[in-house]
Amino acid sequence: MQITSALPIAKMVGSNRVVLGNGIVHVAGDPNLPVNEEKDLRRRLVQKALDALESEAKE
Repeated sequence: MQITSALPIAKMVGSNRVVLGNGIVHVAGDPNLPVNEEKDLRRRLVQKALDALESEAKE
């Protein structure tokens, strides 16, 4: 399971479960958001990652 904003690199290294993150510098967050909104963003990304772990891997 990988959270990234660089999908081609994730595929190149063989990651079979990938969640697209927010951006290159702040993959799992956004410092420009208010604290509560950033917390929600992070929570959604982690939930997507957990859901991906529960799914069948794509080969």
